[in-house]
Amino acid sequence: MSLYNFKKIQVVPSADEFLDIVLSKTQRKTATVVHKNYSIGRIRTFYMRKVKFTQDSFEEKLKLMLEDFPQLDNIHPFYADLMNVLYDKDHYKLALGQINTARHLISAVAKDYVRLLKFGDSLYRCKQLKRAALGRMATIMKRQKDSLAYLEQVRQHLSRLPSIDPNTRTLVICGYPNVGKSSFLNKVSRADVDVQPYAFTTKSLFVGHMDYKYLRWQVIDTPGILDHPLEEMNTIEMQSITALAHLRACIMFFMDLSEQCGYSVADQCKLYHNIKPLFANKPTVLVVNKIDVCRPEDLKESDQALLQEIVNDGNVTMVQVSCYTEEGVMDTRNAACDKLLSSRVEMKMKGQKINDVLNKLHLTKPVQRDDIERPVIIPEAARSKVKYDINDPNRRKLERDIEAENGGAGVYNVDLKKIYDLANEEWKYDTIPEILDGKNVADFIDADIAEKLDALEREEERLEAEGFYNSDEEMENSEDEAIKEAAGAIKEKRQIMTLVSRHKKIRNRPVLPAKAAARSSTVSDMHDHLSSMGIDASEVRARSQNRKRARSESRATSMARENSQGPTTRTASMVRDRSTMGLRNVKQKVDAVKIQKKSQRTNNLLAKRGEADRDIQTKLPKHLFAGKRKMGKTDRR
Repeated sequence: MSLYNFKKIQVVPSADEFLDIVLSKTQRKTATVVHKNYSIGRIRTFYMRKVKFTQDSFEEKLKLMLEDFPQLDNIHPFYADLMNVLYDKDHYKLALGQINTARHLISAVAKDYVRLLKFGDSLYRCKQLKRAALGRMATIMKRQKDSLAYLEQVRQHLSRLPSIDPNTRTLVICGYPNVGKSSFLNKVSRADVDVQPYAFTTKSLFVGHMDYKYLRWQVIDTPGILDHPLEEMNTIEMQSITALAHLRACIMFFMDLSEQCGYSVADQCKLYHNIKPLFANKPTVLVVNKIDVCRPEDLKESDQALLQEIVNDGNVTMVQVSCYTEEGVMDTRNAACDKLLSSRVEMKMKGQKINDVLNKLHLTKPVQRDDIERPVIIPEAARSKVKYDINDPNRRKLERDIEAENGGAGVYNVDLKKIYDLANEEWKYDTIPEILDGKNVADFIDADIAEKLDALEREEERLEAEGFYNSDEEMENSEDEAIKEAAGAIKEKRQIMTLVSRHKKIRNRPVLPAKAAARSSTVSDMHDHLSSMGIDASEVRARSQNRKRARSESRATSMARENSQGPTTRTASMVRDRSTMGLRNVKQKVDAVKIQKKSQRTNNLLAKRGEADRDIQTKLPKHLFAGKRKMGKTDRR
């Protein structure tokens, strides 16, 4: 886990955004209206609160900004020098110092104007003092425009830096450009660094993580270094120098003997000797890369002498690797890790902490309690220096030999009870009692339970073979079918009765008035009446008979259709209440009516498009709408 996490630094707003945030907060969090009946003391308190609240808001934001950014004097020297290389230490400290100065100036302005507000003699004077105080604070922050912009760029770059723990187990890869450093990092770790056939592909530090011997390791790939003085190195090369100088790691210096990188073997050896002071007291591994193209044995004698000089000069281990064919990649990684572990152990043994650990260890020696001689007893098996030989026929028989004789693994079951040391050998295989609720479970187990179970199973098989269960199933099936037919007939009869009852209750039939029903007359009566009056009513009688005949024919046709389609169609079509269509029962209809009335009663004051509308309208700060809008600028606060 990294010691520093620069990704948590909050965004640094610009000067205008800073003022918008603070003044909007002041307008929202403090009172905004002064009534005419306020006393002068209350008016002073009103405006003093606004000034103090604005000062506290500035103080909070600026203090948080200063705490988030790392202090170069309080962090690891590796990060301090790296930030000096990337951002210029003087410029960085100056920007933070200006922010700190602005914080103190805003506090001083607030104190001065609060002191003046205590003597304000009118509403107008208090308001002008408040306006002057906020204006001076805003002016101070506007002067920090460049510092805020610079710190925002630093924050963005810091968040992109890799998380490097300076105190963990680390391998640092260095060397000339294009010698295969990034390819090796991709092979041994989980990193995915861009690899290209040209120099200076890697322009910053890259970190990969791996596991070795159940420990977490970090591998750092540095940009290529050229052989020139330290003063002439650019920012890319200085990042590598910073990592080599400050990290307690194993240095892996890569060399390309094939000279495909564009630099000769002599130049690479010269670079090693120039940066060698950075490797002081650090384990070093000379990695000869691209052995699939050229090996050390293929070099000229002069180049071989240069390599041998590096190996002989100090504690340097030379390994050969090819990242293209992956030959020796894991061996190189293991050799570097083992060398770093041994170096860390040696350093801890030389340090002061080892004395504290040794002081906690105490070696006790037995003291003789009487004059009796007690000689040392060493078992004969331990005294004999003869090792166990599996090919010796007279060797001691092991449990593994017994397993092989009895069928091997999966067949042989180890007898754990044979090693029990009991007073009576017959007790070894007795049932171990299990106690439940204070009683021995073994006392309630029937000894003949296995025989009874076998007898029961044989009886079940016999009944199944005789077809006992099949006859019962057939009988149950026939009874079930009879019950289902009776239930179907009852259900059909009930439906018919329900439809008939519903038909009788229809109230849409025309009903004659009581007087008309009392004086009901027939067509014959009307014919006789008209004949007595001397009017020929034969046509009326014929028309009535024709209508009666047509009505009877249509009734017969509808009855025939009803019998063919079933009784449900006609009666169901006659009973149709449109108010209950789409509802399951009366309760749902009542609930729907309630909801309808409620929706008609309440007004949609928030202009919602529906029940699922969660839109939050734009809320602009109040100070943009305060006061009258006149000609000219409208950004006054």
